[in-house]
Amino acid sequence: MSNRAGAWDVKYEWRAIALLTLAFGLVGLDRFAINFMFPAVMKDLNLTYQDLGNLSSVLAIAWGVASIYAGSLSDRLGRRKVLIPTVLIFSAMSGFSGLATGIGSLLVLRIVMGAAEGAFMPASIAATIEASKPSRRGFDFGVQQNGLPLIGLAAGPIIVTQILEATGSWRMGFVLVAVPGFILALLMYLVLRDTQGTAGAAEPVAAAADGDKASWRRALAIRNVMLACLVLLFMSAALNVLIAMTPSYLVNYLKIETGQMGFIVSASGFGALIGGTTLPALSDRLGRKPIMLACSLVAAAALWGFMTLPANPLMLFLLLAISTGVAFSVIFINNGPLTVESAPAAIASTAVGLVVGIGEIVGGGIAPSLAGYIANHYGIQNVFGLSLGCFLAGAVVILFIKEPARATTNRS
Repeated sequence: MSNRAGAWDVKYEWRAIALLTLAFGLVGLDRFAINFMFPAVMKDLNLTYQDLGNLSSVLAIAWGVASIYAGSLSDRLGRRKVLIPTVLIFSAMSGFSGLATGIGSLLVLRIVMGAAEGAFMPASIAATIEASKPSRRGFDFGVQQNGLPLIGLAAGPIIVTQILEATGSWRMGFVLVAVPGFILALLMYLVLRDTQGTAGAAEPVAAAADGDKASWRRALAIRNVMLACLVLLFMSAALNVLIAMTPSYLVNYLKIETGQMGFIVSASGFGALIGGTTLPALSDRLGRKPIMLACSLVAAAALWGFMTLPANPLMLFLLLAISTGVAFSVIFINNGPLTVESAPAAIASTAVGLVVGIGEIVGGGIAPSLAGYIANHYGIQNVFGLSLGCFLAGAVVILFIKEPARATTNRS
């Protein structure tokens, strides 16, 4: 984003990236907090593993549907008009979760939360790319997307499990994680500029006035966008199952105590922090496709090791960090630089919304519910085979991706 003199506005770039990173971190914290608290919620509200899978599934489906529509909406109205209200809504839903009395109320709250978070995601991705200097898109996007694993999956399980141990109240956990969202919404209102359709600086910006359906058809006609939908479908399925089921697997199957469980699960966030800040940046130089392919194969290999380990907290931490860390890197590159660089600037957010929407609805919506069924009927120790298969399927799809021309230009 250039200032009037034509020089790149680096000060605004870093302010915008910082706020968008924190906001996406709260998306992760609000989305995943229930997984860390579920062993306690399960006992208090008499829930089952199938309920856990369904709670993850309905949120993912709502997230996906909202992403598809909100991506096109933010192309027309601008990013701020989507970003700020959605932060307020998903924060409020997190707080209200502390008042839930059963599976019915939790499902309703998760649906609304998922819709708000899904609407936030494509607008935040486009806003991040638009605020970033083209030569730093991979790095900036990796930083912004790392807000979710860093705050939601690294700090989140430690904070939430400590609240549980200190207060004995999962309800208080939900209330406390909601508060930062309201503060952040105010800061976003004060700092973020309104942009739309400026992600591809190499071409003139045209208004996305041809309507949602025409924009969707235009985006889906692009080979890489279609393949990106499939990549996210498999990677989202693998990660949603792994993140949703790991806390209960550690506590109920490996008999690891709650505090240690929080430490092990935090590996997802720390792994993504390292991988997500280095690997997308590396893809600026080596290309999107080779980094994505290598990461998907490493994710599968590390998960295999995690599945076969006994109750060894340090080794479980390391293997979970590797598997989820490189898997998140695939998603970061896939949803941001790959998709945005493959689509015309005027429908960049629309393309991202479709990728996120289809991936979440199918991958995030079906897989956790299926994992809950497997856990209930065959044992929770058997659910991770589903994630392993999805990582490998994602690698096969990546083989057919064509390296975006803009990524090649940025490396020169």
